[in-house]
Amino acid sequence: MMPTFDEMHGTDSAVRDHYRTYVQWLGRQPHDAMRSRRDEAEMIFRRVGITFAVYGAKDEDGAGTERLIPFDLLPRIIPAHEWREMARGLRQRVSALNRFIHDVYHDQEILRAGVVPAEQVLNNAQFRREMMGVTAPGDIYSHIAGIDIVRAAQPDGSGTYYVLEDNLRVPSGVSYMLENRKMMMRLFPELFSEYRVAPVAHYPDLLLETLRGVAPAGVNEPTVVVLTPGRYNSAYFEHAFLAQQMGVELVEGPDLFVRDGFVYMRTTQGPKRVDVIYRRVDDDFLDPKAFRADSTLGCAGLLDVYRAGNITLANAIGTGVADDKSIYPYVPTMIEFYLGEKPILQNVPTYLCREPGDLKYVLDHLGELVVKEVHGAGGYGMLVGPAATRQEIEDFRRALQAKPSNYIAQPTLSLSTCPTFVEEGIAPRHVDLRPFVLSGKSVQMVPGGLTRVALKAGSLVVNSSQGGGTKDTWVLEV
Repeated sequence: MMPTFDEMHGTDSAVRDHYRTYVQWLGRQPHDAMRSRRDEAEMIFRRVGITFAVYGAKDEDGAGTERLIPFDLLPRIIPAHEWREMARGLRQRVSALNRFIHDVYHDQEILRAGVVPAEQVLNNAQFRREMMGVTAPGDIYSHIAGIDIVRAAQPDGSGTYYVLEDNLRVPSGVSYMLENRKMMMRLFPELFSEYRVAPVAHYPDLLLETLRGVAPAGVNEPTVVVLTPGRYNSAYFEHAFLAQQMGVELVEGPDLFVRDGFVYMRTTQGPKRVDVIYRRVDDDFLDPKAFRADSTLGCAGLLDVYRAGNITLANAIGTGVADDKSIYPYVPTMIEFYLGEKPILQNVPTYLCREPGDLKYVLDHLGELVVKEVHGAGGYGMLVGPAATRQEIEDFRRALQAKPSNYIAQPTLSLSTCPTFVEEGIAPRHVDLRPFVLSGKSVQMVPGGLTRVALKAGSLVVNSSQGGGTKDTWVLEV
């Protein structure tokens, strides 16, 4: 396992410059006062309804359960110069990924050049043949991307940021980023007078600007809606929150219909044409005429309207082909292929288990590696070798041998740690970061993103469905 980078302390245990003022303030706070503020935050989050549904989990009455994502009071602080470089890398990466998606649904130059194996794309479950030849406005396919960033220590004591995952379909979590900031400003207003923290509250404005900017050609005053699967979806709070913040309608599939080549929504004043759909519904459920016939979550005929260029879907159908874990190892070469640039943000070294040599190495070192299903998400379908039992390792070995192409493996990257307020006091816990990158007429983002934290001591799994929590992320302006 790689060494651990401490976000607050250097290798000599000295407090890093950008945390110094915060550490002095924190030292003056009684433990009971911090605990009281944590309880206040939990009460407010519950009152507002900031919860997520846990699939498969039932309460004692057999009903589905909703949980509060634990909120940590101690912010993660990122210096301005680090964020500037990360933002450059994010713009570069997302630009290349959008070029890749356009290419695989059109000329497939990268496949013909042998840079990415054709079978990895054409046989991919996320590759949608229905999208062949379909051009999205501005050639933008993933308008909202959530790029998961982790940090690991280097032998010289510095910390390097790596991209762990690209989320280009329906990335979630931005509502928690916004609500966490509001909560910190409510609980600790005095801190914001001591630090120049870059704002994030304008994210809904940037999102609406992005969505309006990719409306079909000739539409000057586009109508934007947010399409949700409904209140039982795990991220429903976020769908409703973003629609409300943007001042647009939140709709479900039955609210929409197709007529004369356009999409309309039902309103109390009669049908209203829709131009842009920010959809939080997976591809398979978007159009029962084109995909799953049993879906009631989408709108029949939507794909035909999309192919005709009369509606914009954000994100586009078929973007999942670029965030599949089997495609992830090729992103650095995509950047060079499409942009002629060296990658600013590096990938975590990755073994492709479909390659015999890589498979042999992985099978020989299962206890040291993290093994992931290429289509897995949310912390499921993975093995964290150093934390696994012998039985879990052997079970995974059999699954890996049966279908090696379903898996990739990576070194057990020790995510950086941040001080976190836990029951026993303040202790280091592993974190990652999900910045949200908006691609429209330009590539934009608010400074920072959602910091997720593994609340269990020693755990590297930060996903909320696996018991993780969140923190406010402070990017300093100077």
